[in-house]
Amino acid sequence: MLAAISDQPLVAALLTLLALGTVFGAVLGFASVRFRTEGNPLADQINSILPQTQCGQCGYPGCRPYAEAIANGDNINKCPPGGQETIDALADLLDVEAEPLDAAHGVEKESMVAYIREDECIGCTKCIQACPVDAILGAAKQMHTVIANECTGCDLCVEPCPVDCIDMVPRKTGLAAWHWPLPDDDRPLIIATDAPASKREAA
Repeated sequence: MLAAISDQPLVAALLTLLALGTVFGAVLGFASVRFRTEGNPLADQINSILPQTQCGQCGYPGCRPYAEAIANGDNINKCPPGGQETIDALADLLDVEAEPLDAAHGVEKESMVAYIREDECIGCTKCIQACPVDAILGAAKQMHTVIANECTGCDLCVEPCPVDCIDMVPRKTGLAAWHWPLPDDDRPLIIATDAPASKREAA
């Protein structure tokens, strides 16, 4: 058998790769179970309440680190984008007293979105690098633009712009800006039918 394999180097290479893949897969599978870290359910709940702007005004690099800090006892009033509504929701979740927003971290403002004056953009990509949610499209020496639906209004792209061509403008609201939300992937597929419920369940 060894002679047959040596006569066909391609088969030998494939068998070697298969053996290595099996070994490495087993090692990785063992490591994922042995060194698995359990998440903090409370931090997950807190993070779901935070506005996910990833602006860093709270003093942390994003909403998730702030959620973990709150779960470990930090104050709940350091999020200007979330405002008093978020503070009240966090207070209800944690069963603590709601506090006013800490002015040292900013003031509550209406929802904003970044707008690039495209005719002035020089394509430096600095705003792209600063955006924490990848809401800016563009390439080096090419015009950039903001994906409005993805922009969280964090304001982090404004300062790096060397030509000051980015404005923060109020996010459009009302019927003209409303869109029908897409259904969740895990929702059951509903098909219009005249069949009775008993027959639909049987099918």
